[in-house]
Amino acid sequence: MHKIDIGISESDRNSVADGLKALLADSYTLYLQTHNFHWNVSGPQFRTLHLMFEEHYTELAEAVDDIAERIRTLGVVAPGTYKAFSELSSIEEVEGVPEPEEMVGLLCHGHEQVVKTCRSALKMAQDADDESSIALISDRMRIHEKTAWMLRAQTAN
Repeated sequence: MHKIDIGISESDRNSVADGLKALLADSYTLYLQTHNFHWNVSGPQFRTLHLMFEEHYTELAEAVDDIAERIRTLGVVAPGTYKAFSELSSIEEVEGVPEPEEMVGLLCHGHEQVVKTCRSALKMAQDADDESSIALISDRMRIHEKTAWMLRAQTAN
């Protein structure tokens, strides 16, 4: 394989990739949680939540691919196992099947956590002057902020 020469040092590429790995792990964990809730939601809000969760996990499925491919572009191996994601993720797994309102709250908290992970990864990308990673992370942050807002609005009185 040819040496990577994209104007970012190897150490900076590794640093940015570390931030992206955490973002990938959080995104995949949130994807799995959202998909789980999509399958298992019930009650009067079933249709609304079932469809909303499907929109969210579909968007997350595309996101994890984009994040993993950016890690690879930087010349680093992307994590891809449950064990690796579990070690890297800041989102806790949920046992059992929560009530629908709790599902919404847990997902809101998960999206807010991903925003925090984005902020940390963004600093690494900014320090490395890595505009491509900055753009990806900024886009992800905006999407997760908006999704958290929508989830909060779902339970607002």
